[in-house]
Amino acid sequence: MAAQIGAPGAAVRAHEELFAYWASLRQGARLPGRRHLDPNGIKRLLPTVSLIDVLPEARKAGALEFRMRLAGTGLYGVYGHEITGKRLSDIYNSSAADYWRTELSKVVSERRPAVGVHNLAWRGASHLSILWLRLPLASDGNEVDMILGLDAVVGMSQIQTGIRAA
Repeated sequence: MAAQIGAPGAAVRAHEELFAYWASLRQGARLPGRRHLDPNGIKRLLPTVSLIDVLPEARKAGALEFRMRLAGTGLYGVYGHEITGKRLSDIYNSSAADYWRTELSKVVSERRPAVGVHNLAWRGASHLSILWLRLPLASDGNEVDMILGLDAVVGMSQIQTGIRAA
């Protein structure tokens, strides 16, 4: 795996930077849409940024499904292949796809950002994890139709929890 591995502190700073940028685009309770994003405003983060479509045909059927509209070049090493244009089930095994479907569905239904850690064991790299951030976008300011993402790969040995074995 040729992913760039960063320190958790740098990942958190990148998340804070993208969140601040996204928050600056909000207008009260109205969410920003894709058209409000200016790549120059997040230039440094672009290699690990993603845009995820909420598929309208799935929403009409009563279930949410997602497709990677855009995946930054830095994500190629994480996934081992190009993921732009692919649905979750084309990218992940069923367990990982279910995890992401659940997390992304929360972003859509709650209209709020989400952050978490996802281990890369599904990719055969259980010593690595993704620190992820997902931010809702809505072309009409209300109904989430796209999600802005940022992923940072970190080694598990780099994550300090403060918990020690007895």
